[in-house]
Amino acid sequence: MAVEHPLAPAGDQTRIHDIGYRGYDGPRLGRAYARRSLYSQSLRGAYGLGRSVKSKVLPMLLLAVMCVPAAIMVAVAVTTKAHELPLAHAYTRWAIVMQAVISLYVASQAPQSVSRDLRFKTVPLYFSRPIETADYVLAKFAALASALFVLTGAPLIVMYLGSLLAKMGFAHQTGQFAQGLVSVALLSLLFAGVGLVIAAVTPRRGFGIAAVIAVLTISYGAVSTLQAIAHVQGSDGAVPWIGLFSPVTLIDGVQSALLGGDSSFPDGIVPSHGQGAVYVLLTLGLVAACYALLVRRYKKVGL
Repeated sequence: MAVEHPLAPAGDQTRIHDIGYRGYDGPRLGRAYARRSLYSQSLRGAYGLGRSVKSKVLPMLLLAVMCVPAAIMVAVAVTTKAHELPLAHAYTRWAIVMQAVISLYVASQAPQSVSRDLRFKTVPLYFSRPIETADYVLAKFAALASALFVLTGAPLIVMYLGSLLAKMGFAHQTGQFAQGLVSVALLSLLFAGVGLVIAAVTPRRGFGIAAVIAVLTISYGAVSTLQAIAHVQGSDGAVPWIGLFSPVTLIDGVQSALLGGDSSFPDGIVPSHGQGAVYVLLTLGLVAACYALLVRRYKKVGL
């Protein structure tokens, strides 16, 4: 229906078109749907899916770097008809051996996940919908941890399938494979938490990348140096306790003390089961602390 505007000059053709208004009466999907959607979008973004080709290059390259050496190792084992994989305790050791690649992945993807929202001030827009601070943090945390689990778990799957193809002991390989999955699951949660906390401090992606690399690599280098010094001075008892101060050595301590893996500590020193329990508790405590810090950070951002 069209009506003339009462204040329009005579002869003016101005019309107000009453197109009506209909309220939305469809399904309201709520917080759970919004949380799942944000998780899915963030997980896809961690590998550049749905984004430009340039965004896919680095994460896909790092995934290949994680998997190709594992495939080569399997090919060698199959060709030589070996009864074990060339790398001892490969399932639990692989993430420690490739920790530099994993750190680079975290450094590149944690800022990508959160820094742009901070820089362009889009976080309050998320909270204008039926989603709360905890939902946003949980979705981002779970997405990056899942992406890391894919990165670290994929080479384990390659090794496991290769070991079965080489007709290695099924029960033995399955047990070690399960232990490896536990190890990389803890690593994924810890690295995701540390990376997101650091990245959430700055809206500048470049600063976030540099800060994540610095924290993960410098802490590992410093702890490894202190452990070597303690070993040279005959203080082997202090070596496992020093390992509590770096994310990489934390996971190394867990997998060597409780999951049957080899230790990269000086002279192959392995933490006791009691020390291993401390490693696990500290790892889980750090994951919880990172989540709490992220929630606190985004409560301030959303104001």
